[in-house]
Amino acid sequence: MSNAPLPQQFQQQMQQQLGDDYPAFLTALQQPAPVSIRINPKKAVLKTENLEPVLWCAEGFYLPERPVFTLDPLFQAGAFYVQEASSMLIAEALRQTARLQRPLRVLDLCAAPGGKSTLLASLLAADGLLVCNEVIRSRIPVLKENMEKWGLPNVVISNHDPEDFKSLNGFFDIVLVDAPCSGEGLFRKDPEAMLEWSPDSVVFCATRQQRILTAAAPLLCDDGLLLYSTCTYNDSENSQNAEWLSEHGFENQRLELPASWGIQEQTFNKVTGYQCYPHRVKGEGFFLSIFKKKQRSSPEMGVPRTFRSLKPVRNWQVKTLQSFLKNPDDYSFYVKPNEEVFAIPESLVADFRLLDSALHNKGFGLEMGIFKGDDFIPSHALALSTAIADTLPGIELTREESIRFFKKENLVLNDPVKGWLLARYNGLNLGWLKGVGNRVNNYLPKEWRIRMDIKEY
Repeated sequence: MSNAPLPQQFQQQMQQQLGDDYPAFLTALQQPAPVSIRINPKKAVLKTENLEPVLWCAEGFYLPERPVFTLDPLFQAGAFYVQEASSMLIAEALRQTARLQRPLRVLDLCAAPGGKSTLLASLLAADGLLVCNEVIRSRIPVLKENMEKWGLPNVVISNHDPEDFKSLNGFFDIVLVDAPCSGEGLFRKDPEAMLEWSPDSVVFCATRQQRILTAAAPLLCDDGLLLYSTCTYNDSENSQNAEWLSEHGFENQRLELPASWGIQEQTFNKVTGYQCYPHRVKGEGFFLSIFKKKQRSSPEMGVPRTFRSLKPVRNWQVKTLQSFLKNPDDYSFYVKPNEEVFAIPESLVADFRLLDSALHNKGFGLEMGIFKGDDFIPSHALALSTAIADTLPGIELTREESIRFFKKENLVLNDPVKGWLLARYNGLNLGWLKGVGNRVNNYLPKEWRIRMDIKEY
């Protein structure tokens, strides 16, 4: 934490909220923030036997210190996500309240940079659907990168205001609103949040959150779940917004959490939420409240017969595309106007057509690559996908070679190779190489290139 003092009005708020616990809260803010990660269950190669687990998330673990994640090939391959431990409580909340074995339609309405989206993706069944939406266009690239690392093909990434989703009312089984907030729970990790805090910013955030919730509420189907979360402490942004939901057609859901976890159950006018404090849990400030939409009739939606801008690939291209996938019959293949080729899970084609008609700024399915004449150039997203065939040729790199690969350097091999190869580390795909004699060209996208000096590691 920085040496700047906490805002006086924030101190008064927390003294009133915590009472005798306030000194312990202040002491916790002076300690280094814990470092936690969440394992990708589809790429579970990281050894976790000696790591302390996050109690409310089976895939969550604490690290004893913060490494240089940028120079970790397993991080770049999507083996884990660096996520604040308190926010992983969403995993336990959904395990208690959702029927996760069903093919659910899920919307993360405020998704960037993608931590909670990757968590949701891991919880869903293979034929579930996840829409990751971000309002701010400049944050879409990092969201897309993190979802591509995670490697699941049942994902849509969109760039829309929440109100733009109104034609999808009644479509989703679960909506997560991890709302933009005043960031009080991040003061230890992000001192800038403390410098930007003010009572006026709290009021502004609470008003914006209620606007987002107003747009989110109709999107749920009958008995659908709405999860509302923030990384702040005050009642205006947390309990009072949760109470507003309970007054607008939603029934508050309680969780059964062991007292030993240290997560505080808070009740405000009969509405229950769950608050993490840094002096009670090994994590930062996080608030979560869960609601079920009361039974009411959801509208029937007509599904368009075709996509607006996607066309099926040519017949002769299908065999080439299928050779890159482990279960090729599970996918249909389409081409965009810019000639990029996508694979769409057969079980989700109807849902994707509906989303295609409703949303303008989006991308979905598995980006496969592009045909140039008879040659096919595979995409980086395909290399990282969990849908890729296990039988494709590849080469196992050392850690140093893997870092050089992400520096976008060309590699020299002892034996000559020809054609497309997958660069791998610990059995995980890192990206594409193309053999040209003893030299292999590096096809890492330039925007993925690591610019950090390796000597800094």
